Order: sequence, then C-alpha cells, then structure tokens
Amino acid sequence: MECVKCNDPIPKGEECNYLGKVVCEDCYIMSVSPPKTCDVSAVHAAKKHREAMGHTGTEGLTDLQKDIVNFIKEQGQVTKPQIAEKFALKQSDLERQFAVLRHCEVLKAKKDGDKIYIVPFDA
Repeated sequence: MECVKCNDPIPKGEECNYLGKVVCEDCYIMSVSPPKTCDVSAVHAAKKHREAMGHTGTEGLTDLQKDIVNFIKEQGQVTKPQIAEKFALKQSDLERQFAVLRHCEVLKAKKDGDKIYIVPFDA
C-alpha cells in the first residue's frame, strides 16, 4: 500500500485513515498536529531550556539542524524548497526541523516580494 500524500510505501497494518484517505503515520501526524513555527509557549520553553543548558548559536542542535543553519548562513537566504532539495527532506521533515530552529530563535522566515525566505534569526 502507498500513502496518498507522500507516496511512500506503507507496511501492512501500519496504514492510517485520515478524512477517508489512506496515509502513512508521518502524514497522519502532520495532518492532525502540524508543527507551529509561531508558538509563543514553544519559543519561551526552547529559550529557557537553551539558557539552562548554556547553549548559544548552534550548540545543542542535531547535526542536520546545524547543517541547515550553516547552509542558510552561507547562502544568506534560501527558500524552503531549496533546503528540502539540498538535504533531501520531505516537506513534513523540513517543517519539523524549521519549527525547532524557529522556536530556538536560530532561523526565521522573511517575506521579500512574493517569496518567503528562511534567514538567520539575527538578520
């Protein structure tokens, strides 16, 4: 069986039903509880946790998150599709990574004309 959203194969018995469609677990979770990048409580919690741990910049981030941050710093600004292509990420995975980086105030989105770019938080 195949997920109707991401087209990934779904092992027998692991399919989920969302609005009458068969989806994988990742797509189901993204549908019922998508990551929220502008979540005041999550930003506050992430900042307090990073302060308590003594983390600044990319300290405490995963290797993938560090690579994403470094890529954006090198490029200055990039779109989400560019990040997804560079790191071979599904849209759902990219959204989860960006939500964490936004909550930690490491990255943010910036609109320029009709395009939305991801930039360093202090840009």
